[in-house]
Amino acid sequence: MQPDSLQDNIAQIAHRFVAARRDATPLVDYPGTMPAALAEAYAMQDAAIALTDRPISGWKVGRINPPIEGCDRLAGPIFADQTFEASATPRAMTVYAGGFAAAEAEFLLRIAATPDASKTSYTLAEATALIDRVCVGIEIASSPFGGINDHGAPVTVSDFGNNNGLVIGPEVVGWDQFDINDWPVELTIDGKSTGVATASDMLDGPFGAARFLFELMAQRGIALTAGQWISTGAVSGVHQVAIGAQVAAIFDNRLTVECSIAAQ
Repeated sequence: MQPDSLQDNIAQIAHRFVAARRDATPLVDYPGTMPAALAEAYAMQDAAIALTDRPISGWKVGRINPPIEGCDRLAGPIFADQTFEASATPRAMTVYAGGFAAAEAEFLLRIAATPDASKTSYTLAEATALIDRVCVGIEIASSPFGGINDHGAPVTVSDFGNNNGLVIGPEVVGWDQFDINDWPVELTIDGKSTGVATASDMLDGPFGAARFLFELMAQRGIALTAGQWISTGAVSGVHQVAIGAQVAAIFDNRLTVECSIAAQ
């Protein structure tokens, strides 16, 4: 059934995505009229966050390529109950069977202090100064809607930015003394490499992702807090995974984080 208004459409999509995630029910079709603009998509995301009422441990940042509305990145929430510290035994991270599922090797930045809610513009140095810890990690991207990444950034934004979990790996000790943008990063799936890349190819790198998030959240009126994580973008690409897969992200051949993939 088609919604009667823009607000009805926003509410319908939020409700249907939240229900599909809760019940692990695949969505063959997009659950409403697709958002035409980023503001509309973020309104859907905000409505869905309000419906879930789950603590948020951080935010994922992804690239928009090519940019739309002058924006080259997007964001979505990472919930606390889907955020895990890596352990000796790779944790099983869940994805939606019949939907979309991928793994991404990412640098993770921890927010040191609550940003000024009124500040809507940051330099790279100002954004970096708000970070107190850098780790390597794996973002799990998954949605009940299999076409989540096929219809443009607003659709991706509308379902939590396509996030479904985060694995926090080893800390990058001394990160402020050298350039992590130069580190080669590789993701393997079942032992097979998906390729190697560096963060220097990711716009203005991980700290640029933090700058983007600080500015976006001030504009959206969402408070970030100390201790939250920023998953800064897929260094070596977004790689689809099957249930049962074994995933490893390798950073500069010195730090590794692993997980397995299970059904939600």
